[in-house]
Amino acid sequence: EFYNSGIISGYREKSFAIIGVKVYAAGLYVNPSILSELNAWKGQSTTKIQEIPSLFNSIFQSPLEKSLQIVLVRDVDGKTFWDALDDAISQRIKAPTSIDESALSTFRSIFQERPLKKGTFIFLTWLEPSKMLVCVSLDGLPSNVEATIVSGSVTLALFDVFFGNGPVSPSLKDSVAKGLATILK
Repeated sequence: EFYNSGIISGYREKSFAIIGVKVYAAGLYVNPSILSELNAWKGQSTTKIQEIPSLFNSIFQSPLEKSLQIVLVRDVDGKTFWDALDDAISQRIKAPTSIDESALSTFRSIFQERPLKKGTFIFLTWLEPSKMLVCVSLDGLPSNVEATIVSGSVTLALFDVFFGNGPVSPSLKDSVAKGLATILK
């Protein structure tokens, strides 16, 4: 039911040399109750929503679930996937604590030695701001929890990778902003 509550999608493009190659599609699901916490942004345009960091911060800080679903649209080596993600996360954590390092190590272990085939689903589900579940699935349903990441810095950095001021996928953030603008009319 949670995963039927709303999806907004976009593509992450990873460039190899001059060629832009689509690596994965992504969609954000939110608990519908989060929308009642966003009344302050009713009537805002898509552009305005994209430019307001406090709206995305409110979504992240909400104690209600939100989940990023990533679907690989090509085969990719797990280490390559992790290295790109780690690079983006690490830039956002200025002084990692031992808790952060442990969380990153747990996160790394999920992908490091794993080939990720086209059609693989990765679910990153924030249960609360400092707690996130990681599920990897071949059938599109988040059935098996691979790890629980408990680190406010890591979970915030990961959300910021996709929905902060310099997102890795501007098209995903744009799609989410469009969806929010429609819902918050």
